[in-house]
Amino acid sequence: MSPVSLLTAVAFVAGAALAAPITVVDGNGKPLATVMVSRQPVKPAAIDTSDNGYPASGKPQQAYIEITRFTDSAGRADIPPAEHPWQVRLRKPGYQDRIVSPAELKGKLAMSVETDAAALAEQRPGNAWSSTIDFGDENLKKEFMLQCNFCHQQGSALLRRNRPAAEWDEVIKRMVRYGARLSTEGQQKIPAMLEAHWQKIHANPALVPEGTPWSPTLAAASIREMPIGDAFSQMHDLLFHSNGLVYVGDNLQDRVYEVDPKTGKYTVYKIPPQPGDKLGGLLAGRLRDFPKHETYQGIHSLAESPKDQHIFITPSYQRRLLEFDPVSKVFTAHEMDRGFYPHTIRFDAKDRVWFTLALSNQVAMFDRAAKKFSYYDLPFRSTMEKITVALTPFIFKLLGYGIPIANYVKVDHVSTGVPLPYGIDVTPDGKAWIARLHTDEIASVDPDTGVVTMIKTPFKAPRRLRSDRDGNLWIAAFNESQIARYEPKTGAFTRYELPVLPKGSDTPYSLNVDRARHQVWVNGTNSDSVYRLDIATQKWTMFPMQRRVTFTRDVEFSPDGKVYLTGASFPSWMIEDTQPTLMELTPQ
Repeated sequence: MSPVSLLTAVAFVAGAALAAPITVVDGNGKPLATVMVSRQPVKPAAIDTSDNGYPASGKPQQAYIEITRFTDSAGRADIPPAEHPWQVRLRKPGYQDRIVSPAELKGKLAMSVETDAAALAEQRPGNAWSSTIDFGDENLKKEFMLQCNFCHQQGSALLRRNRPAAEWDEVIKRMVRYGARLSTEGQQKIPAMLEAHWQKIHANPALVPEGTPWSPTLAAASIREMPIGDAFSQMHDLLFHSNGLVYVGDNLQDRVYEVDPKTGKYTVYKIPPQPGDKLGGLLAGRLRDFPKHETYQGIHSLAESPKDQHIFITPSYQRRLLEFDPVSKVFTAHEMDRGFYPHTIRFDAKDRVWFTLALSNQVAMFDRAAKKFSYYDLPFRSTMEKITVALTPFIFKLLGYGIPIANYVKVDHVSTGVPLPYGIDVTPDGKAWIARLHTDEIASVDPDTGVVTMIKTPFKAPRRLRSDRDGNLWIAAFNESQIARYEPKTGAFTRYELPVLPKGSDTPYSLNVDRARHQVWVNGTNSDSVYRLDIATQKWTMFPMQRRVTFTRDVEFSPDGKVYLTGASFPSWMIEDTQPTLMELTPQ
C-alpha cells in the first residue's frame, strides 16, 4: 500500500474509533428511529478533469467517502468525522430534511414533521408516483414500464412533471430512437394519457401513496459511497474483483473505473478506440443529440477470468470482446465476424467466456485457449422476425446516416423483430442459461452438444438471471415487480413478490446470488433501494439508498459479505444531485 493510501486508511479507522453518537428526536423530544443519517462533504473532492472533464487515464484520484447509517430505537447513530469540511443530512419519510454542521451534533437534533401534501409527495420514490398511472389497460401499462423504465425511473421528478401531449410525443420519439420498443399503438395513445394523468396528480399530490416503510433492522446497516463520473456518465455494470478492487464501466464515456472501496482512491482507464471506429460505434447517430459522450465501444458488462483474473468486457456498440489485464492495465480487442450488441457476460469453470448478442438473437462463447468464437442461434418467433434481424446491418447504416429508422417502423405489443436475449449465467453443471426479455422465455445452451432449449416463463419480461449454489436459477421479472426461481431438475417456477409498497410497483432490473450466504439480492431500480431475500427462511429485507432516483442495474459482493451497487441512471443528471456513485452496503 502506498503511503497516501495507508494514511487514508489509518485516518478512516481512527475516525471510526472517535465517532460520537448522534441523537435524533421529534418535535416533542421523543427518539426518532430509522432516520437516515448521512455524512456528506460540503464540497466535492477536487479531482483531475483534464481529459474532457474526466481524470487523465492512469492518474490516481481520491474521492471523499460519504457514510450513511440509520438511527436505532433510541434515536441514536454513530457517524465518524471526516478530514475535509463535512455536514450531516437527516432524512426520514414524513419529516423535513435537515442539514446539520459538526458543531451542532453535540445536542439532540430535532426533526420537524412535514405537513404539506406536495412536499410529502416529493419525498416519495419513483415507484410510488408511477403506481398512480392508470391507462385503463394493465397490459399497456406493463409495456410502458418495460420499455420506458430501463434507462431511468418512471415517476422521478423529470418524468412526472406536467408536459403537453406534444412534448411527451417528442420524448417518446427520442426514447424509441435510443432503443425503446414501445408499440406503435402505445406511442400514439400514451402522450395524451400522460398529460392528463400528471395534471391530475399535481392538482392533488395526496394521491401519491407512501413508499415502503423503513425497518428498525436498518440500525445495523451502514452504507459508504464514493462519487465517480459525472452527470454525463452511465455507470452501467460493475465487478468485485478477487484483488479486492471494484471495476465499474462508464457506458457513455468508454472509461473503466478501478476503485479501492476501502480508501476511496480510484483510477480511470480510458479504452482506446480501434482504427476506423466511429463515435457511437456501429450505432453511430443513435445518441447524436446527447450533449456529451465519447462512446466508441459502449462498455456494458464485466466478468473475471477464473484462470488469470483478466477482466473481459462486452462493448455493445462493436463486434468485439475486450480484455483488460488489471496488472499491466493493457486492453486487448478480440474481433468477431458475427453477431451484434454484445451484452451480459459470464465465465464458466473452463475459462470460456459466454455472452449474449442482444440484437442478433444469439449467444456467443469465446474459448480463450483456442482463441475461437462459437455462436448459438436462438429460434425466431416468425419469418418476419428472422427477416428483421437479418436487416440489422442495414438498419445500423441508416442510423449512421442520421436516419431515425426506428421511428418509422411499426412495432407490435410483443416487439416482433427484437426478441432480445439479455441476461446470462452458467450453472454448476456447465450449462449456459439465458433470459430473453421480449419473448417471456429463458433458454439453456449445452456446450457439449450445442443444443438450445427454450422454456416459456409464467411471467413477463425475464431480464437478468443468476444461478445459486444448488444450480437453481433466480430471474428478475422486470415489469412484474417480482423475481422467480426456476429449478432445472423439476422444471418448476416459484414466483416471489418484491416487498414493496405500493404493491407491484417496482421494476427489478437485475439480481445476484450470494452463494456463500444463500441470499438473493435484487435491484430496486424504481424505488431507490436494494432487496435481500434469504433463501432458507424466505425472509425479505429492504435497504433504502441515500440519493433519490438511485437507479441500479447490477449487484456484486465481497467475500466478507459487503454488497456493491452503482448509480446507473441514463442519464445520470436524473440522480438527486446528478452524481453517480459506487455504493458499498454492509448489511450488519
